Amino acid sequence: MMSDEKPARRANQRGTARLAAVQALYQMDVGEAPLEDTLAQFISFRLGQEIEGEQYLPADSDFFSTILKGVVAHQLEIDPLIDTSLVKGWPVTRIDTTLRAILRAAAFELGHRPDVPTKVIITEYVDIARAFYESDEPRMVNGVLDTIARSLRPDDFSD
Repeated sequence: MMSDEKPARRANQRGTARLAAVQALYQMDVGEAPLEDTLAQFISFRLGQEIEGEQYLPADSDFFSTILKGVVAHQLEIDPLIDTSLVKGWPVTRIDTTLRAILRAAAFELGHRPDVPTKVIITEYVDIARAFYESDEPRMVNGVLDTIARSLRPDDFSD
């Protein structure tokens, strides 16, 4: 079944790129690091590298760059979209920085990557949320992304 290995690897590299994008967005938000510096740091020193004894998986660096650049370029449309999908009184700027990074990256993909299936995007980002949180946050991410997806990709839902 060698033919099955390539798509799985590509998906794995995209999943790793998504996780790295969330980490980079977090770093940019907390440390106010510029986009180009963050891109260069992650591509040169993190993706597929060993850092402090921890091996980072190879990632699709083009996909990583697309997500990061896309979130920055479209943040003025992404944040209001997230705001309207959150509980009233909890704007995107009030939620945890990691959750904000997850939702921004996923919202960018839902709005600007029609080549990626909706279910894949939601599942991948809920899995990323599970990597960081053990409580209700993954369910919240799922609910917010489902609302955003229904608004941006109504044809993907037949209810």
